Amino acid sequence: METLNQDLFLWINATPASPTWLIALATFIARDLIAVVPILIVMCWFWGSRDRLTSQRELVLKTGIALLYALTISWCLGALFPHARPFAVGIGHQYLAHAANYSYPSDHGTIIFTFALAFAFWHRLWSGSVLLLMGCAIAWSRVYLGIHWPLDMLGGLLVGLLGCLFAQVVWHFMGRGLLRLASRVYRTLFAVPIRKGWVRH
Repeated sequence: METLNQDLFLWINATPASPTWLIALATFIARDLIAVVPILIVMCWFWGSRDRLTSQRELVLKTGIALLYALTISWCLGALFPHARPFAVGIGHQYLAHAANYSYPSDHGTIIFTFALAFAFWHRLWSGSVLLLMGCAIAWSRVYLGIHWPLDMLGGLLVGLLGCLFAQVVWHFMGRGLLRLASRVYRTLFAVPIRKGWVRH
C-alpha cells in the first residue's frame, strides 16, 4: 500500500518542468477554495426563503456536528498513526509552504469532503456533487504541490463519511432540541440585525 501511495504521489506531483500557471492555480485551490465552507454555512443560516430556512439550519447544525466529529477522528488518527509528509522524507517536490506535521488524514480533505457529503445527504444531490468536485480539486492540488499523499485525501473522505453517519445518529436522538437551543441563542445574539431585517428571524 505504501508503494502504491508513493507511486501515485510521484505521478501527480508537480516537477520543475510543470507550467507556472498550473502551479499558481493549484496554489489558489489548495489554499483558498476551502473558504467556500464557512461562506455557505453562514449563508444557509442567515438567509433563505422562509419555507426552507428551518431545513437549511438543520443542515448547518448537522454539518457542524459531522465536522467536529470528523476532525476529532482525524486528530486521533494522526496522533496514533503519525505519517510523515512527502517533503519531510525527501520524496517529490514541494511548492507550498507547510509545517512538517502528520499528514494522515488530511485536515483540508476531511473538512471539504465532510461538507460535500453533508450537502449530498441532507441538501441536494447536485449541490453535494459540485462540492465533491471541489473536494477532488483540493485533494489533487495538495498532492500536486507536494504536501500530501493521495491516501491522505482518501482518508479525509472516509473520515468525512464517518462524521456524517455520527451526525445523523446524534440528530435522530437530539436534533430538535439542538435546533431549538441554537435558534434561541441566535435570536438573542442577533436581535438587532433580525429586527432591522438584515438577517432572517
